[in-house]
Amino acid sequence: MTAATTHATTHATTHAPTPGATTAGTSAGRAAAACATPVCTHSIVRRLSGKLALFTMAVLALLSVSSWSAVKMMILERNTEDTVARCELISTIVALEARAGGEAAVVQRLRSDASMRGGTRLQVWRADGSPLWEDPMPDALARSEHVQAREFRIATPELAGGELRARYAVDFTRDARMGTRWAWTLILVTLAAGAAVAAGAAWHVRRQLRPLADLAEQTRGISPQRLDQRLALADPAEELRPFVDQFNALMQRLERSYAQLEGFNADVAHELRTPLANLIGQTEVVLARDRPVEELRETLVSNLEELQRLAAMVNDMLFLSQADRGAIARRGRAVALAELAAQVVDFHEAPLEEAGVTLRIEGDASLPVDEALVKRALSNLVGNATRFAERGSAIVVHIEGGPPEAVRVSVSNRGDGIAPEALPRLFDRFFRGDESRYCCDTQHHGLGLAIVAAIARMHGGEPFAESADGRTQIGFTLAAG
Repeated sequence: MTAATTHATTHATTHAPTPGATTAGTSAGRAAAACATPVCTHSIVRRLSGKLALFTMAVLALLSVSSWSAVKMMILERNTEDTVARCELISTIVALEARAGGEAAVVQRLRSDASMRGGTRLQVWRADGSPLWEDPMPDALARSEHVQAREFRIATPELAGGELRARYAVDFTRDARMGTRWAWTLILVTLAAGAAVAAGAAWHVRRQLRPLADLAEQTRGISPQRLDQRLALADPAEELRPFVDQFNALMQRLERSYAQLEGFNADVAHELRTPLANLIGQTEVVLARDRPVEELRETLVSNLEELQRLAAMVNDMLFLSQADRGAIARRGRAVALAELAAQVVDFHEAPLEEAGVTLRIEGDASLPVDEALVKRALSNLVGNATRFAERGSAIVVHIEGGPPEAVRVSVSNRGDGIAPEALPRLFDRFFRGDESRYCCDTQHHGLGLAIVAAIARMHGGEPFAESADGRTQIGFTLAAG
């Protein structure tokens, strides 16, 4: 029986740049050209510390702007309230002086108080608009950009027109300078905090990344001669534990695969050495002297048998190699597995009769499978059971389950049991649990059950083996699809 496998080839296509390349493409090309190494790398320490510093400065800048704006509003409100209070005080004083002595008293009082109004300027007009009093213009007030002025009216029934108009201007340059100094202080504090956070974060991140350096140092000690080496941390970090566990699990699988590969190579060499030695020995004997044609024919027939055995072994190894690379069975229409088993039984009718055993099929299930592969797996199991079944006993092909559950197919026979320690390795390539049972078997090279396991995996299932009380059951499962 042969198995059809699917090969997929991936083609990589290189596209040349077009004349109408975009600006983004040009920028990406420049960035790639700027990277001297084949793979551009970055520093986690610098990246994390830089981002933390930027985040800190952004938060502090927001807080600083908020606090500066609040202080500015408070100062403006305070200045406005102070200006209003001064204007009310001036109105009260002018009204009292006008009531006591008229315009002359008002002018006299304004002149005497002028020296106390530093950084300010008061202007007073009569009701008809003519000036009554005007403070000298201070140089600082003339140059200032932070002048707040307020115009108001003063009720003076004793004077002509019944009122005076006044304008009071105040220079708040000092407050503005204080606000500027406060803004620069906040800016410097923000920058200093960003620098401090960057330095502290860099130190802390380097400290916390030290276990990674320890892991890297441990991986340098791993070699083909030390595949048993595993990673370990003195102070395991919760974030690093999954990586350490996964790496150790990978090393365990690699160690097991490497051991299997070494064993497989030794088994292949052992299996190929015997037929090759037979071929070489028989050929040398024939070539030692002249032989009759019939003897030469017999030698060629014997060599052909050995060559056919070698070809079968190579084909089986190629099939297993394809299965190991992830080949998946081609599922066709749903077929009755009992019908496939019956076809296999017909093929093994002569060996069954020669071994003096009978075979029956129990159960059935319909499932879309690769018919050729399933029949090959059943044939290997039936052939294996036939060789080791007691004469006069019955071999049972049992089929149970069905969609949506996995189907379980097994072949059981009565005879010498399999040692418990041999069951886990039963599906390994070239494995023989009891060499005495195979010493005279030259037709089978120990790949039959390995092929059964590969076919099960290609159908999304797995093999299984049980042996107890003189009955051995070996089979596989098939996923519903």
